[in-house]
Order: sequence, then C-alpha cells, then structure tokens
Amino acid sequence: MRGVEPLYNPHGVEERWQTAWEAEGLYGAEPGTGHEPFVVAHPPPNVTGALHTGHALQIALADALVRWHRMRGFEVAFLTGYDHAGISTQNAVEKHLAAEGKTRQELGRERFVDLVWEWLNTYGRTIMSQFRRMGASMDYRRERFTMDDAYIRAVMRFFVHLHRKGWIYRANRIINWCPFHETALSDLELVHEEVDDALAYVRYPFADNSGGAKDGVTIATARPATILGDVAVAVHPDDERWREAVGREVVVPFVERVVPVVADERVDMEFGTGALKVTPAHDPLDFEIGRAHQLAEPSVIGPDGRMSQEAGELAGFTQEEAEERILTWIRKHGQLEQREAYRHAIALCERCKSRIEPRISLQWWCSMSELKQPALEGLWAGRVRYHPDSQHRFAIESLESAPDWNISRQIWWGHQLPVWECPDGHEMVEETEPEACATCGSAELVRSEDVLDTWFSSALWPFAILGWPAETPELRAWYPGTLNTTAREIIRLWENRMIFSGLELVGEVPFAQVIIHATVLAPDGRRMSKSLGTGLDPLELIDEHGADAVRYGLLRISSTQDVRFSYGAVEEGRKLANKLWNASRLLLQAGQGNRDEVGLRPRTVEERWILARLDGVRAAVEADLGSFDFAHVAQALYRLTFDDFCDWYLESIKPRLYESDEDARATALGALERLLKLLHPLMPHVTEEIWTNLPERESRLIVAPWPEPDTAYADAEGALERVQDAAAIFRRSGVLVRLAEDERRIFDAVVKPDRVAANGNAAAEIDRLRKEVERAEKMLANERFVENAAPDVVEAEREKLAKYRRELDALSN
Repeated sequence: MRGVEPLYNPHGVEERWQTAWEAEGLYGAEPGTGHEPFVVAHPPPNVTGALHTGHALQIALADALVRWHRMRGFEVAFLTGYDHAGISTQNAVEKHLAAEGKTRQELGRERFVDLVWEWLNTYGRTIMSQFRRMGASMDYRRERFTMDDAYIRAVMRFFVHLHRKGWIYRANRIINWCPFHETALSDLELVHEEVDDALAYVRYPFADNSGGAKDGVTIATARPATILGDVAVAVHPDDERWREAVGREVVVPFVERVVPVVADERVDMEFGTGALKVTPAHDPLDFEIGRAHQLAEPSVIGPDGRMSQEAGELAGFTQEEAEERILTWIRKHGQLEQREAYRHAIALCERCKSRIEPRISLQWWCSMSELKQPALEGLWAGRVRYHPDSQHRFAIESLESAPDWNISRQIWWGHQLPVWECPDGHEMVEETEPEACATCGSAELVRSEDVLDTWFSSALWPFAILGWPAETPELRAWYPGTLNTTAREIIRLWENRMIFSGLELVGEVPFAQVIIHATVLAPDGRRMSKSLGTGLDPLELIDEHGADAVRYGLLRISSTQDVRFSYGAVEEGRKLANKLWNASRLLLQAGQGNRDEVGLRPRTVEERWILARLDGVRAAVEADLGSFDFAHVAQALYRLTFDDFCDWYLESIKPRLYESDEDARATALGALERLLKLLHPLMPHVTEEIWTNLPERESRLIVAPWPEPDTAYADAEGALERVQDAAAIFRRSGVLVRLAEDERRIFDAVVKPDRVAANGNAAAEIDRLRKEVERAEKMLANERFVENAAPDVVEAEREKLAKYRRELDALSN
C-alpha cells in the first residue's frame, strides 16, 4: 500500500479479488472433509433475470453469514443455479418473436422450445456474473439449472411418487387465468392494481311476480358481462333485508334464466345491497358458494377473454361489447336502479398486464391434506424456524389453511407432465415414456401438453441440486442444509413447499433456519418499480460506490420490517472503506525502513483498551450474526472502526508511530489484523486488499481463522470512558475536565484542545446536564414508554442517562 492513492478506489480491486478467490478454489466446497457443514442453497434466480435490490439484499445477508462461517472453519457449501421460470421465460421469448412479427403458434411447440434454448444460450444466464460483482462467494462450479437432465429426472420422480400415493388428481376448479398467455397462474405471478370502475345496481325480479313490477332482489356488480353466467342470488342468512327472499326464485336479466335465492354465510352484507349474484365459473367466492349449493357452472368467458359459446348471441364479443349490450337491455326493461363510481383492486398478469380471469378449468391438482402434515409438525416443533417470529406464525397458518395445489400450466416451456394417453383414453403416469399402453397395448401414445408449475420443480431445490434421487456424496454430506434467505411473499409458495417435499422424499427438513428479509422500498416509500420510475439498479450503485459500500448499506438498513432504501447508508459504507484504507496506509507507511512485524505487545492504556474493544465487539458481532441482526452488526463495526480504532486509538499512538516505536507498530498491525477479520464478512474486498499488504500473511483473509475470544485485556474495556466523556463535554461546551496524567495525554492527542479557543461555562453545563438527567429519569420511569417503545429506543435512552450521569459526575468533581 506504500505510495498508493489516499482515497480507496474499489474499481479494479473488487474485480481482481472476485477473480482470484474463485480461481484459487476458495469458494469451493467438497463433501466428506470432516469439517462441520454450513450449507446454503441460495434461491435460484430466473434464468432470464437481472440483479435487483431484493437479490442484492439477499446476497448481502447470506454472504455475510457464509464468509463468517468459512472463517470459523466450517465446510461451507454456498450453492447456486437458475430456475427455468416457466411463463417468465416464455414471455421473454414471445416478445422477442413479436419483434420479428412472429408467434409461437406459427413455430409450433417443438421449434418454439428449441428457440427458447437458443435464446437462453445467447441472452440468459447473465445474473451469475452480477452475483459475482456483489462478492457472493458461491461455489459456481456446482451451478445447477432446473431444466438440466438430472433435475428433470428428480421432477418426474416427484410427480410419479405423489401420483402413486393418490395425492395427484385432475379436476375442474376455479383458477387464475391469463387470457393472453392462456394458462393458469399462481398467486405470485399476479400484480394488483387499483382501477376506477362503475358499480351497476341491477334488479332481478321475482319469477312469480307476486310483489309487483318493481319487486325483486337488487344486486351490485362491476362486471355486467358475467350476468350471463349467473345461476343464483345469495344473501347472508342474518340479513333482515332479504330474509323473505330466501327460497324464492328470481329472473336473471338478458338471458331471463330463473334461478334461486339462497342463504350463505360467506356473503358480505356490507357490500352493495348485501345481495350477491352467483357466477361460479368466474369468481372464486361464487365458485365456493356454487359448489356448496350444487349449482351449475356455465362458463360464459372463454380462454381468450372473449365471450364463449355459452354466452349465446353474444359469443365472440369482447367483454366490453357484451357489457354495453347487456346494460342497454337492463335499462330498456327498467331494471337498472343506479350506477356509481367504484374504485377497487384487480389482478393482472405480472408479465403481460392482462386482467386475470377467475375461470373454471380442468387442471392437475396435488392434495395437501396429508402431504402438509409432517411439515406442520416440523414447524410446530421448531425443527424449522422462521425469523422473525411473526413470519414463523404466518408460515404455520398459511400451511394449515393451504388449499390443494394447482400444479399444471398451459404453456410450452417447462417440465412437461409425465402423463401419456392412448386413443382409447387409458392414462399412464411414468417417469419416462412407456412403450405401450399398459391396459390395451396400444403403442399410439400422446403426452399431456401441460407443463408443471415452476414452484413444483423449485420445491425440490435443496436436494435435487445435490443429485437426488441418486444417493450422492453431496446429498449425504449437505442435506439437510443450514438456512435459507428469502422474501415473505414466497413463504407459502416456496419455503413451505421445500419443507414438505424434503420430508416426503428425503425424510428430513431441508434447512433449520429461514431468514425472511425486508422488502426494500424506494427512498420515498413507494414500491420499487421500473414502470413507476422508482426502481434502483444495484449495478449502478456498485459502479458508483463499490460492492462493499452497497453490501454495507443494505445490511445497515436491514430489518424485519419493510425499509426505505438509503443512499446515505451506502455513502456511509463508502466512507468506512476509505477510513479503513487510510488508517491502514498510516500504519504501513509509518514503519517504512523498520522490521515488518505483527504482534501484540501493548504497553499503554489505549493499546490494552483497543484490544478489549475488539474482543467486546467480536462477541457482540457473533451474537448479532447468530440472531440474524445484521443492522446492529454494521452499526457496531462502523463505530469500532471510525470512533474506537481510528479516532481514539490511532490518534493516541501517532506520536509513537512517528518515533518508529516498533512495539507500537507491531501491536497496531495486530489490532488491525483483528479488525479486518471482523469486517470481512460485510466488506470482503477492501479488507482482503489491506490484508494482503500486511506482513507475515500465511493465507487469504477469506479463509483466515476468525478471532478467538481473548479476555486478557477485558479489564481495560472502560479505561477510556472518562477521557471520552471529557472530550464530549469539551467539544460541546469548551469546559475542561480534570484528568489523570495518562488520560490527559490521550485527551490532548485526540481532542487537541490547544487548537481551540474555548472558554467554557462549567456552571451552565452542569445545569444543562442535571436537566437532561431529570428528563431521562422521568422518561424511563414511565412504564408505558418502557413497555411500548422499541427495545433499541429504550436501551438508547438508558445509555444516554448513564452518559449524562458520568459527565455530570466528572464536572461536579
């Protein structure tokens, strides 16, 4: 570091270390080494994905733990790969085709799938280079893909296994349907958007007309086009307004179908008139009510979102065209009582933004009643623990109420169902294509065109990437894994499914801990979105500040609650890297011409104090990393570096360094060595760069041993407390406090009072401190504050009170 620039420039440094660590095999893991394993099967990004803020936070959290455990001697397997991301990838390729004026239908299925592979080879799999830029120390040699041959085998085995247990079946149920892609979608593939609509109040006259022309039941609907599919009107059994209507019949407008009025507790009495038109084929609640009352299920909206053949004379019309004609009929017959503005949320396809159609469709389902039980028992017993506790409770509740799982999709890219049918309709489910029908012997077999839900295959991730169903050394050594990090929105879609799949297929939970990290919002509190202009590109932040600063900033703001992104936190990380760099330059340059030596030979109070502080922060960092409290780790290391090491310790020993005191320099380098080890999991690149310039290096910092507990200097941890209190008083008021000889030496070296024209008023400062003590004591005596305020806020107030009392005592004496 001799002769280098005074400001640390991460560019070039970070890229060099990312290449070196990987080339030297320091990211690699091998089964059977005898070391205790620490295994993280990192959530696989989409094969077409790019690094976003959620990925960056996830990596910062996981890699901090990974690097910490690697330094502690664990056999770390940080495993990675890609998810084929069914509809997301297909949508990307279809956009590519559309730009050329083509469609997948024109190509046909086989050619389209070939094109997806070609497209991925050209444009896909780029995100791993972006993971590397974040400093993710993954074993990239073991990269897996959910469409690899071995992985496909695992997926087919899973399907056949569940089918043979009787847990997979085919049935008509209501699902989320995208009319553009013409496929079922999972809840995670939807986005919700507030729209302005109109609520039409329509009277359904009684069929017997016994109450006169104006008599009947009035309903409110925002989708008049679905009136054609109405098979009943439902009211709540406790709703006095409609009690006499229950059991009677009404006439559906336009189609003039006679339908019953039924009572059902699922009806919301507060919405509209309290009466609900029941359209089982096009609304999830209506579907439940219809099944409960054994009602018909006419489907009047087709797969393309237009009116179907069951819509009669309106078949082929768009829903808007049908709605116009239906409302015209209703007005003409005097049955439209009013229309009012109505703002509500609708579901859209995440990719194409088409409005989702709840639609009854013949799909493949996985029964959850038995499959989920072992996972629930594991969660109840704490064999898997979600953090924070609120998410553990949510994981249990969501699994307890989990409905049967729609596992089929009507797209072309993905794992095609291992289901074959002969011309006579006999169905076979096998891992590979049978030679002939097992029932009739026909060799004319046609495979199901459906593919599996992406979450079906990713549920196998923690063990399929280790070679399951083969009994591999990796599977024996690294399953079950250690932990997983993810966002809360996929607890039920992915995390819980990995747990029940692992228990069913391998007999053990896939990991013991699940860290549910915050969602990072835009600085103004809105969700991050490219379309809203609120998205942040982590790569641009890395280009500007470096990966270490971005990692630090994300850890600094990490929380169990959603957080606003802070440029200030990233800037704080950049300043920390520069401060560390300059402190290291000072130590290394101060000893030029002397023997390079690292060792602990403390002779002064500040040397014993910094060694005590390093060990105290080590213990705090270990506790906080162990409880996944990353923000406190970042905060503690920042204060240790900026305040303790640089501003107090180095300033105190500068005179000795300039006098070429070899003991002072060797001790300082030894202290710096410990500081670098503590910082490495958060800021790996700058610490490794400095470490390499220290004398007597036997290994890279990435695999250097984590500092052992050292209580030899524990008695000195509070040795500078009086000096620091005196400094705070002087900087605030100009009042000098009487100090002992050693304390005065340190005070003068750090505070440099001779450079400040100060004439403080001790009496005024004592009066101010007494008022602060009184205020803090009163606040802490308030039980409501102590019980209801955040623990950090209460603890900070206690620390301030202790500090005010010490300062008051110092001035009073």
